[in-house]
Amino acid sequence: MSTLLVILLVLVGAAVLAVFWVIGLYNGLVTFRNRYKNAFSQIDVQLKRRYDLIPNLVETAKAYMAHEKDTLEAVIQARNQAAGARQALGGAAPSGAGLQSLNQAEVGLTAAMSRFSMVQEAYPELKANQNMMQLTEELTSAENKIAFARQAYNDAVMNYNNRREVFPSSFIAGVFQFTEAQLFEVAVEAERAPVKVQF
Repeated sequence: MSTLLVILLVLVGAAVLAVFWVIGLYNGLVTFRNRYKNAFSQIDVQLKRRYDLIPNLVETAKAYMAHEKDTLEAVIQARNQAAGARQALGGAAPSGAGLQSLNQAEVGLTAAMSRFSMVQEAYPELKANQNMMQLTEELTSAENKIAFARQAYNDAVMNYNNRREVFPSSFIAGVFQFTEAQLFEVAVEAERAPVKVQF
């Protein structure tokens, strides 16, 4: 074998290894991006479930809370705003502005539901209503699932962003325009407090 042929084979081998290395980095970034997108779709499913429960909860309460029309309307309005923000995302993992809009709508809904819970305390017969107890239990379950889904989403975003920013993946991420993913953070200190649901 001539020296020139050996050098040529080494260069071709190095080029093939470099191509496979770039492909591996690219595929890793795609995998992590798909994980956080899937994690957001889990949040989306749970948010829809909660939005579907709220009108039933309000309808059940209407018969007992005739004097609390403003509170009930505020809950429905906040629910509609949150559902609209969710729908605007189209089920896709959101960008910074889309996620911020959804988060603000969720904060408004949480505040309205909190007021609803406080007003509900004045109506013991409502709290004892079987339908209301079941809906409240389902809503509490949905809230817990949303919290877990948010945590899974934020973990997936952190893993993706870490993969995207570390050397040498950062070069591939820059070339193929893998943009930073946004965490689903709590925007207001009041939302950091646990939701109080009483029977």
